[in-house]
Amino acid sequence: MRKRARLGRTIGVLAVLAVAATIPGVSGASSHREAPLIAEDPPNDNTDVYAFVSPDNQDTVTLIANWYGLQEPNGGPNFYPWDPNSRYDINVDANGDAIPDQTFRFTFTTDDRRGKDTFLYNKGPVKSINDPNLLFRQNYNLEVIDSAGKSKSLVRNGRAAPSNTGWASFPNYQTIRDQAITKLPGGGQVYAGPADDSFFLDLRVFDLLYGGNLSEVNQDTLMGYNVNTIAIQVPKTMLALKGDPKRNPVIGVWSDTEKRTLKLDPGKATPQGPYVQVSRLGNPLVNEVVSSAAIKDAFNALEPVNDAKVQALLDRVTNPELARLIEQIYGIKAPATPRNDLVEIFLTGITTKAGGPIKADLNSQLMNADVDPKKFAPSEQLRLNMSIPVTEKPNRLGVLGKDLQGFPNGRRLTDDVVDIEIQAVEGAALTGKLVPALAKGDRVGANDVRFGDKFPYVALPSTKAVNSR
Repeated sequence: MRKRARLGRTIGVLAVLAVAATIPGVSGASSHREAPLIAEDPPNDNTDVYAFVSPDNQDTVTLIANWYGLQEPNGGPNFYPWDPNSRYDINVDANGDAIPDQTFRFTFTTDDRRGKDTFLYNKGPVKSINDPNLLFRQNYNLEVIDSAGKSKSLVRNGRAAPSNTGWASFPNYQTIRDQAITKLPGGGQVYAGPADDSFFLDLRVFDLLYGGNLSEVNQDTLMGYNVNTIAIQVPKTMLALKGDPKRNPVIGVWSDTEKRTLKLDPGKATPQGPYVQVSRLGNPLVNEVVSSAAIKDAFNALEPVNDAKVQALLDRVTNPELARLIEQIYGIKAPATPRNDLVEIFLTGITTKAGGPIKADLNSQLMNADVDPKKFAPSEQLRLNMSIPVTEKPNRLGVLGKDLQGFPNGRRLTDDVVDIEIQAVEGAALTGKLVPALAKGDRVGANDVRFGDKFPYVALPSTKAVNSR
């Protein structure tokens, strides 16, 4: 069933490739509004993916995926619900064939109790997740699907945390969020609900790379905005190939959204037809600054198993536009092409077994003892080596800062992926040294709100209007 579905989607992707060049580009943050079609559908827009060994429970891994970016906290009366007509997926590939070995799938239902009585989200202070004053509620089902398509239910009718409409409505939102955390059978826990956007950067990279002279830096463009977050923490044994994280410590992770076509009638929209992938995200900023405008929509519809077949995408990795722009604008000579180091970082994982120029074994599934190299498929995934212990004092530059537990080995909430990727594009992974002229980066080195020390780690959603800051 999955093979037939992938074939159908591949045909659809080729059709999208044929027409995508006629559509103008729209840019955002890590993957906020990064492609024209998904910019029209915010609830289904993947924005960021994180994967890391849980710092307070190192036998587990935490996977976090965000959707529905650029939420102004006071955007009522409907605020920011999950789309009940969609599937929200977090995928894990343990054997390197670019096909999910496990898909954690979330589907949502809406319980809207407002009716004809009120426009308010809640009719009084909400002190618990089941408070009768809370009028708009969403529940979710969570299932895990293996590579053969076999499904197992993990959560039924789990409660998603509501939007935080303000201090008067939610005098103690932390309590509400804690009540929205659900334990999983066999160990682990899960959270679905709003959070402060964990991504931090100066988005003026799109104004000729920070103004053409690094004058446009030191502004956290996403400060104060919220996102919808799914966080799931599970034992390493649940994710590793053959359940053995010692022999097979490396996994690849990406999220996607699948949606049905909507039939629009006056006052309602009815879903019909098969589910189609409309958004996708693994490594940060790939569709943002690697893909050209012509293939952005196609990339969102493409499944990782087909990445290596799209030459237009591979050419953008081996000859990156960003390096040429930096040379043109800042006079810093671009590294020689083809950029096989970027192929390792984004498509194969970093390992000597890939035969690339980065002489290190870090995070490719080829390092797993039980992987068949003949079935390995280069594909864009966020790869994590689960055997690397948690760093006592994390470095925001991850591997480039000599901190092997950081990006591009997975991604922690505190990793400064913009500065890391700019340095990587300029060849820092090859030389082992930062490019001095760009060492300060965008000068946004941390989130404006502190992350938590325990699951789900993401910061509480903001309630202060963005334009008041």
